[in-house]
Amino acid sequence: MVDTLPTFEPIEIAVKDGVYTFTIRGLKSLNIMNAAVADALIEALIWLADRDDARVLVLQGYGEKAFIGGADITEMAKLTPASAQAYISRLRRVCELVRILPIPTVAMIHGYCFGVGLELAACCDVRLATTTSKFGMPEVKIGIPSVIHAASLEGLMGQGAARWLLLTGKIIDAAHAERWGLLQEVVTPETRHAALAELLAALMENGPKATRLQKNLLLAWDGDASLQKALDTSVEVFASAYTSEEPARLMGAFINRRKEAL
Repeated sequence: MVDTLPTFEPIEIAVKDGVYTFTIRGLKSLNIMNAAVADALIEALIWLADRDDARVLVLQGYGEKAFIGGADITEMAKLTPASAQAYISRLRRVCELVRILPIPTVAMIHGYCFGVGLELAACCDVRLATTTSKFGMPEVKIGIPSVIHAASLEGLMGQGAARWLLLTGKIIDAAHAERWGLLQEVVTPETRHAALAELLAALMENGPKATRLQKNLLLAWDGDASLQKALDTSVEVFASAYTSEEPARLMGAFINRRKEAL
């Protein structure tokens, strides 16, 4: 039994037998993460970290179109160097709270997984995706670098694959993502719930205390100090991108193209 769940709108929370599922309901059908969504996730993750009954966290996107389709470009287009640092620090905290959560974390990815969505997935312990999922870090196309937990991608995918993804801004399918080591399992959309249930059963049959101890060890083995240095540097670099007119120009063009397509 769990007591009455608090409300962290627009994050929907469900719990069953120690498995907590956070359904991220971002902007529009792509589940875009804006500041309000990020703040809600931060509050929900802090709350979950203190729950002794929690055994596993599953992160998923709302609907059928996307896990998280990236950060809100309309917000980012208005940033200055100072506000950019505060903005990206908020997204850094979201990802970091997922990474250091003391229980196993699973990203259930269906549909588009771009930018901060891919960074959030990279912070999870296990990534399960459907065959129709798409992955990308397209920030360079809108005048900014991929930062914060994009620093984790080389460790997951290898240097060559991560640099190709970050420098080209191109989109890859689930087959590529699995072959490059980003995903642990790829299943059809119709079988994703059964595949997730099988994974959760394997996680839940283990000792709760031993699992938490193992997670602590995994975090220790990560080389936390070097990662934190990379994150600090990436926040500074993100802010410096706004000392030129490039982000506003490219993001403005992107926003205009989107309006024309509607």
